[in-house]
Amino acid sequence: MTPELAMVGLITLPLAAGIIAFVVRRVAVVLTIVVASVQIVLAGHLAHSVFYQGRLRYEVGGWGAPLGIDLYVDGLSALMLLMTALVGLAIVVYSPSYFAHPRSHHSGEYFWPLCLFLFASLNALFLAGDLFNLYVTLELLTLTAVALIGLAGTVDALAAALRYLIVAVTASLFFLLGVALLYSSYGTVDLHLLATKFQFDLPSRCSIVLIAVGLLLKTALFPLHYWLPPAHAAAPSPASALLSGLVLKSSFYVLLRLWFDVFPYADLRLVGHLLGVLGATAILWGSIQAIRQTHLKLLVAYSTVAQIGYLFLVFSLTVETTMAWSGAVLFAASHSLAKAAAFLAAGSLKYAHDSDRIDELAGAAQRQPVTIFAFAIAGVGLMGLPPSGGFLAKWMLLNSAVTSGRWGYALVMLSGGVLAAIYVFRVVAKSFENIDPIASCPVATRPISPWMQWTPLALAVASLALGVLAYLPLGLLEIGAPFSPTSGGGTP
Repeated sequence: MTPELAMVGLITLPLAAGIIAFVVRRVAVVLTIVVASVQIVLAGHLAHSVFYQGRLRYEVGGWGAPLGIDLYVDGLSALMLLMTALVGLAIVVYSPSYFAHPRSHHSGEYFWPLCLFLFASLNALFLAGDLFNLYVTLELLTLTAVALIGLAGTVDALAAALRYLIVAVTASLFFLLGVALLYSSYGTVDLHLLATKFQFDLPSRCSIVLIAVGLLLKTALFPLHYWLPPAHAAAPSPASALLSGLVLKSSFYVLLRLWFDVFPYADLRLVGHLLGVLGATAILWGSIQAIRQTHLKLLVAYSTVAQIGYLFLVFSLTVETTMAWSGAVLFAASHSLAKAAAFLAAGSLKYAHDSDRIDELAGAAQRQPVTIFAFAIAGVGLMGLPPSGGFLAKWMLLNSAVTSGRWGYALVMLSGGVLAAIYVFRVVAKSFENIDPIASCPVATRPISPWMQWTPLALAVASLALGVLAYLPLGLLEIGAPFSPTSGGGTP
């Protein structure tokens, strides 16, 4: 199998399967699991090819830029594709038991085709080599995410979906205006050609601001995060895991790609520091809000607001040291695994207790030990404790902050780890209450299937393994990295 076939397959296979799953719903579950499994093979093959052959570009139909569509993959996009495939497979393996609940049956019918459309959109975005296709795939992701948020059909879910739709459409308008300005200035939307022509003049500066504002809205960076907690809390737990683990990373990926491959990031020092300050504020504010929550899914959702903040430190820290770039990407991958595990574990507990109130979790460690263990292991990654991938990523960011003399960021990162420990241990400690069978009152809970117990644990363990085997993703990231001496430049 050629790398070009793997690129095309990662887009067309889930797209075609999504259409089939929407029309023939009785095969939707099996088809989604099969396609998610094949995605692992295709993404792994593509990562292997990039590792040994370097950056790859495929001109679809033989038409290259600026007229045709180019698919492009380097170490960054290969790692994102692997992350999508791994987290996606775990979620679709978990979901049949979750949607087997009578209350979830209706929403489960539509989850599978939406899930496949989401995979196709994400894969296409990570393979896109031009701004127009980045815009199109972001729009497809938005529509799919809106439908996933509203799947539950409740008033809260529909209100959250409508709020997200308004925010996402506004963000898309900003992004599209920025793209239009760039096209009017340079006559191309190809990322490679833009990087060679880019000048730091007034229209280009305006386009950077418009594109950045649009992507900040989609990524929910503080203070533009207001849509995220209700949306992620109202969605079915597998959808929440997809949104927090994968969808948020897509807009961050686009900003990271443009900032360091196309825009003159060295001239954007002031804006980069502003993004860093917003990221630091998000870490503190999101963590404090997570501690204050009384419902588990809202706690995990506000934790996402906080963890997103770490990603945006890269725009300030990379001005002085390039280690922050690798640390931020590794953090994105680690957070995807840990946060998907946390949302799936929260979904299992809500399924069992018919409630996600934290004060009703007493005794859960005795009744659902695997699920609580999975949540605790995922919390290790969120706190940034060794040997998790979150620990190594935060260490790289912390090292960058100290090296560049930005002690404020270092203090915020350390404080964020302590605050994360507080909200994670708050849940775990509550689950260990009333374990004495004599003292405790019997609580009726619904049995959880093995898939709903072990899948979150597998994802949580994977977030730990990412720290132990970090040399693999970090080696892959050097292929085509903006600062790699062997890349010949960071532009695709």
